[in-house]
Amino acid sequence: MPQPFKIRRLGHFGFNVTNLEECVTFYRDLLGFKVSDILDFSTLPGLSGQLSGMSDTNGYFFHHGGDHHSFVLFNSQVMDTLMPPRGDGDVTINQITWQTGSLAEVVNGTDYFREQEVPLLRAGRDMPGSNWHVYVYDPDGHINELYYGIEQVGWNALSKPREMYYRGFQEQPELPQMSEQTELEEAIRTGIDVNSGYRYEETLPADFEVEGVMLPRPFKITKVGPVNIFVNDLEASAQYYTDVLGFRVTEEINYRDQKVVFLRVGSEHHSLGLFPKEMRRQLGLGGHTTCLSFGVEVGSYEQLKNGVAFLKEKGVKFVEIPNELHPGIDYAAYAIDPEGTCIQIYCYMEQIGWDGKPRPAHERRPSLPMDQWPEAIEPLSDTFADQTFQGPLG
Repeated sequence: MPQPFKIRRLGHFGFNVTNLEECVTFYRDLLGFKVSDILDFSTLPGLSGQLSGMSDTNGYFFHHGGDHHSFVLFNSQVMDTLMPPRGDGDVTINQITWQTGSLAEVVNGTDYFREQEVPLLRAGRDMPGSNWHVYVYDPDGHINELYYGIEQVGWNALSKPREMYYRGFQEQPELPQMSEQTELEEAIRTGIDVNSGYRYEETLPADFEVEGVMLPRPFKITKVGPVNIFVNDLEASAQYYTDVLGFRVTEEINYRDQKVVFLRVGSEHHSLGLFPKEMRRQLGLGGHTTCLSFGVEVGSYEQLKNGVAFLKEKGVKFVEIPNELHPGIDYAAYAIDPEGTCIQIYCYMEQIGWDGKPRPAHERRPSLPMDQWPEAIEPLSDTFADQTFQGPLG
């Protein structure tokens, strides 16, 4: 293969924010991400002095399924101190994290990045989450993380206890490493209470029936992604994500004389969209962030409609993004979070088959503005063909 790793999917994603409390409320109470752990960065060895005087040094890890975290929120002041930003200073994305299939891929990928002279932040294994990883920068200063083996939060909603963090690594690990099963057995032998980790408690009553299950919101996030970012040099960024990270170009479009590139890592139409920075002004978006949108998929068209109504009732504002700019996704709503960033909410992603070709544009369903959405829609050949949500809705 061209690289010693193969990215399988977007694993998790995160923002550095200025108003942490409001953002936690938005993503937890309104969108329904569950807190899996809270990490106070000032308690980490050697960091208390660097972060003295900061009002909130907590980092929040959220999950929507079994993975320990699929979304994170950190204080931008804390992150700017610990990891000074690169690029133009408008990167509010904390990380774009891609899952590989093995520990060897992460370790061999680290050597590969060094050989290719790709700017590398660090490698090792962070806690919480327990995922082995390597962090690299793209041409605009976005941090891309490749990881393997994230901790799973099971039926009892407990994350791994802090006493098991001794298996964290701050450098590229040697191979082989002990398995998670061996780690667990070792912890039990040493007297660690493996059932003493963080447990999330729901903040809202379960008032809505969703597909036969009572939930606190009339929808359930079943998948994260795609991520759409603004870049300075579209060709350089496209080359980085294809030649260095192994993405494939699914589709290129022209919008108002501006080229946009959509890339994939698996069968979904795109996991990443690259947009020229000049388009921020054309779309009426603020220049404070390079994130055009972060996507979250819900389980059905009915959930999408009900979710939009629920969020509007809660005071969340929406913007219209032109239909041409989300090919492969027919009906999509763009909610604005407390930092002014777009959250793309949708229910369907076009799937790419063995021949690697997307559906021709003229055969796609015409997407409509939110106020013209129909009551129901006909299924397509690949409706419900993307990732199946593992686990109960609530």
